[in-house]
Amino acid sequence: MTNHHSTIARQLSLSLHQVKAVLELLGSGATIPFIARYRKEATGSLDEVAIARIQDLSDKLQQLDKRREYILETISTQGKLTESLRAKILAADSAEVLEDLFLPYMQRRRTRAKIARDNGLEPLARLIASGRLSDAQRQARPYVNDNVIDETAAIDGACDIIAEDISQDADTREHVRKAMTRTAHLTCSIPSSKTAEADNYANYDKFDRSISRVSSHQYLAMARGHEAGLLKLSIKADDDTIVSNITRRFTPRNATDESARLLARVAADSYKRLIRPSVETLIHSRLKEQSDETAISLFADNLRELLMAPPLSPVPIMAIDPGFRTGCKLVVINPSGALLYHTVIYPNQPTQRLDQASATVKSLIDRYNIGAIAIGSGTASRETRSFIDSLDLPEAIKVFIVDESGASIYSASEVARQEFPDQDITVRGAVSIGRRLLDPLAELIKIDPRSIGVGQYQHDVNQSRLKQSLDMTVTSCVNSVGVDINTASPQLLTYISGIGPSLARAIIDYRDANGQFTSRAQLLKVPRLGAKAYEQCAGFIRVPASAQPLDNTAVHPESYDLVQLMAKDLGVTINQLINDSNLISSIDLNRYVDDHRGLPTLRDIIAELLKPGRDPRTEAANVEFAPTITSIEDLTPGMILNGVVRNITAFGAFVDIGIKQSGLIHLSQMSENYIKSPNEVVHIGQYLTVKVLDIDYQRGRIALTLRFTH
Repeated sequence: MTNHHSTIARQLSLSLHQVKAVLELLGSGATIPFIARYRKEATGSLDEVAIARIQDLSDKLQQLDKRREYILETISTQGKLTESLRAKILAADSAEVLEDLFLPYMQRRRTRAKIARDNGLEPLARLIASGRLSDAQRQARPYVNDNVIDETAAIDGACDIIAEDISQDADTREHVRKAMTRTAHLTCSIPSSKTAEADNYANYDKFDRSISRVSSHQYLAMARGHEAGLLKLSIKADDDTIVSNITRRFTPRNATDESARLLARVAADSYKRLIRPSVETLIHSRLKEQSDETAISLFADNLRELLMAPPLSPVPIMAIDPGFRTGCKLVVINPSGALLYHTVIYPNQPTQRLDQASATVKSLIDRYNIGAIAIGSGTASRETRSFIDSLDLPEAIKVFIVDESGASIYSASEVARQEFPDQDITVRGAVSIGRRLLDPLAELIKIDPRSIGVGQYQHDVNQSRLKQSLDMTVTSCVNSVGVDINTASPQLLTYISGIGPSLARAIIDYRDANGQFTSRAQLLKVPRLGAKAYEQCAGFIRVPASAQPLDNTAVHPESYDLVQLMAKDLGVTINQLINDSNLISSIDLNRYVDDHRGLPTLRDIIAELLKPGRDPRTEAANVEFAPTITSIEDLTPGMILNGVVRNITAFGAFVDIGIKQSGLIHLSQMSENYIKSPNEVVHIGQYLTVKVLDIDYQRGRIALTLRFTH
């Protein structure tokens, strides 16, 4: 297989050394999180995103090579592989160019041109293409036979041959591709028969925009509407100019008038019947791919913000899944997320039992020393929060509204059944709400990210690419935080570098059989967990109870000797060195640089010694919604409200303001300055103060703005 190091380095603006190092490490079985964290000297401190891009581009180029090899072999087998053609195929740097070169040699169905060739019309086609046709009827007469009824049929068949030849010319296809990509417009309209059904797509009726200016969310929305039969989607190009250019390319300078007339007709037919449809399909494919990548990237960014949301300091939590008629499911979980108690209370109409609900909540708070209350954000959330606020609880008990998107998916999942085989889905759902407050990352990874409720058009984009991106995001988040080996679930361990589902299960089984881990090195006793897996995972595993203090940090075991040497040089133990900023600041890092560990690794080690086991996430905060606003009817333009960002799309951010409907801050309402993406201003889970711009009470839509003076 071809070595693509130089190509990758050039396309990604990296050094050849960096690309080679990354691909060698990946080839040896190293994971992206491990390379990014513990092999900075080798890669020049490339982050996970850069490493993933190298891997992705390498995979694409290898796939292109496989296709190239197949094409060369196929054409060679046909006996048609010239040196010139071989050179062009070897030089092709994109799938489009490669497929254009292969097109004339592909096994094809019985086309009009093939039928014409079978009927012996090839010589007549060559005569017309040469420009030497002077008397069409006379010169076509010898080609009339049982399958060609007259001279007109002979000329039409010959023109079909030329049209196909033109459509298979690689240079022509490239010319048309570039012309349409550069100048074509995407148009969209609602068919008159679908006006009532397509109300949600009203913004795209009479849409007409240059292809280069169509945004991701616009294309995905229109594609969805088109797929549903509610929108007519088409590409408008300067067909006349393109046909004229093709005609000039294939009409000899000294062509007879008769040949020129026929070749002009052939060029138009070749373009409109054969070239344009395939190029139009390619443009749609490119737009879809680009839109998918943008949407997937935004989805991944949103997911990262959600997974990295601040956890709560470990305390007993009361979690409430609110409801009206069926009551509120209430559970108590301990600081590790284990279920301690569950019941149902009825604080809301129409089945209100207020005194009983109040007594139950107060009793459980005292019995379990509750430190925080988590209330799900669904139906009856606002009313349940008002009930809790009315109890005049101690100020130390914080009350949080927790986004419960996907909680029902978890509660009905196999994972939930394994965790709580004796509980029904209402209990499982309430536990999940509490755990989301306690540790969002540990709980949310149990749910398919597409069910969490962030992003847009997640069911319309390439599902394989989406899964790959989201899995990489989850893996990155889990490894950046690290996991406590003695409390981590199998799902959490699965995402640790070098582990995966099989080893995660083996670790849990070993823990169940032998009790808690007391050191990182003990991982090597887990069946099937060998030296390579240990190398990849050890730095991301935390063992708080270990006698070796570095086992609870991100310092990799391969660097323990280095820390030991630092401590020895200072005349202290590792325990004395850790957290002592005066001692740590006196270390001259240059003394410890060697062939394998340079300043980047040493700086990471120092950061860990200063704050061992530091969680990169901050502590959970809370938002106070306006107490007088309980429904959309309570809103008026100009109101100033608190809110929390629940979802971000390419065109804006949806903000929870404490009622059923979220409000939208459009991209244009986020900043006085021009911004390309909402992520430049807001992020998932961010608390904001917003102003109400407009309310559509009938459609339940709320427009918000950040462009006002607080």
